[in-house]
Amino acid sequence: MLPLALFGLLLFAGSAPGQALPYERPVQVAPQEQNIGGGYATPPVQKPKPRTYWLEVLDVVLLAVAMGVSVWLVLARRSRKWVLALTVACLGYFGFYREGCICPIGSIQNVAVALTDARYSIPIVVTAVFFLPLVVALFFGRAFCGGVCALGAIQELVVLKPVQVPRRLDRALGLLKYAYLGLAVWLAVQPFAQREFILCRFDPFVGFFRRTGFAHMLYVGAAFLVAGMFVGRPYCRYLCPYGALLEWVTRLAGRGVSITPDKELDCGLCQEACPYGAIEKMRAVRPKCLYCARCFASCPREVKT
Repeated sequence: MLPLALFGLLLFAGSAPGQALPYERPVQVAPQEQNIGGGYATPPVQKPKPRTYWLEVLDVVLLAVAMGVSVWLVLARRSRKWVLALTVACLGYFGFYREGCICPIGSIQNVAVALTDARYSIPIVVTAVFFLPLVVALFFGRAFCGGVCALGAIQELVVLKPVQVPRRLDRALGLLKYAYLGLAVWLAVQPFAQREFILCRFDPFVGFFRRTGFAHMLYVGAAFLVAGMFVGRPYCRYLCPYGALLEWVTRLAGRGVSITPDKELDCGLCQEACPYGAIEKMRAVRPKCLYCARCFASCPREVKT
C-alpha cells in the first residue's frame, strides 16, 4: 500500500506544473553560443528558480502549520492513519512540489557561516526554517521528523519488513550523524576560498525531488530507499545532522510521545512495532522517537482511528 502511494507521488511529481517564477537571463550582450563555438552550451538557470518573497513566507507558514498538525495528531489524536496522510501530503508539497527547498538540514551550514562571518548574511526565511523545528522540539519533541520532513517522509513510505537493529550497533551507527554534523560545520566556516557546503551537495534524495541530478547521488538515494525497506529510516537515524540537533533539543522537551499515558500494559507489542529503536523497556525514548505513531496502531488499548 505504502509503496503504491509513493509511486503515485512520483507520477504526480513528473506531471506537476512548475511553481517557480518565469525567469530569463537578463544579460543579452554576453558572448553567445554560436560566437563561442567549440560545442559550448549555455549552463541552465539554477534549479529551483527564484520565488517571490510572499511565497517564501507562505512556505514558512505551511511548515509551522504542518508541525502543529503533527503535534496534534500524535499527542492528542494518537492516530497513525492521519499521521500517514500528513506524511504523504508533506512529501508531495515540501518534497516534489517545492523540490526539497524547505528543509532545515541544508540551512545548518548557512547559519554556521552567518554566525562566524560578518560579511555573510542569510534571509530571514532561511533562519526561520532552521529554527522552527528546533523550537517545536523544545516543547513537544521531534514533530518535524514525524510527517513533515520530506527526507523522512520518503523513507517512511518504503518501510516494508523492518528488522530490529541490535542496540549496540544502533547506538554506534547513531554517532555517525554527530561526526557528519561536525564535519559539515567545520567545512562551512572555513575561509571563503576553502568553504564547502556538503549537506546539500550530498543530499541523497534531492535528485528525486527535482527529477535531475548526478547519477551517483541518485544511486545513493536509491540504495538508502532499498535499505529503508528493511532498516527503518537509515538516513534519519544514522546520518542526518539536523536529527542530531533535534535529538539533543528534545531531551529538554516538556511533552512527548507516551505510548499509553493512563496505564502501561507492558505487552511488548509497541516495541515490536517500532522500526526505529525508539522504545526501550516498553517506554518511548523521546530523543529517538520520530513521531510516526506506529506504536499507537499496535497498542490494544488504543481506539483505532
